[in-house]
Amino acid sequence: MSAINLCIQLLPHATGLDLPEYQTPGSSGIDLRAAVEEPIIIGRGERVMIPTGLKMEIPVGYEGQVRTRSGLAATRGLVVLNSPGTVDADYRGEVKVILMNLGSEPLTINRGERVAQLVIAPVTRVVITEVEDVNETIRGPGGFGSTGTD
Repeated sequence: MSAINLCIQLLPHATGLDLPEYQTPGSSGIDLRAAVEEPIIIGRGERVMIPTGLKMEIPVGYEGQVRTRSGLAATRGLVVLNSPGTVDADYRGEVKVILMNLGSEPLTINRGERVAQLVIAPVTRVVITEVEDVNETIRGPGGFGSTGTD
């Protein structure tokens, strides 16, 4: 397993919160915590942007992927709305998490609660070439479940 350096700045409203960390030796993502002053209630079907109190320097050639924590989705119906949310290598603002409550009850997010995970992944840049037509395939233009029909 390879490792790269991730520089993280704790913002004043994150004072007292733990730095993100891997929960087990085999974890892919580091947990992001809510840097909220007061508990935030997310109603059914509502979405809220949660501050993490973190700025970071993701190395060039990598991105941060903000993902839903499986336990929160399974037990509380809480998901990262744009999962995976992308944190670009040149972004220097505070990392925030857009949470949506898909559950049947309002949910409370407390200070320091682990609300998402961040996976650092390599990025492949493409060279875009305009063509007159794209190559045909057996599948063709079929999409949205078209391969499951006869």
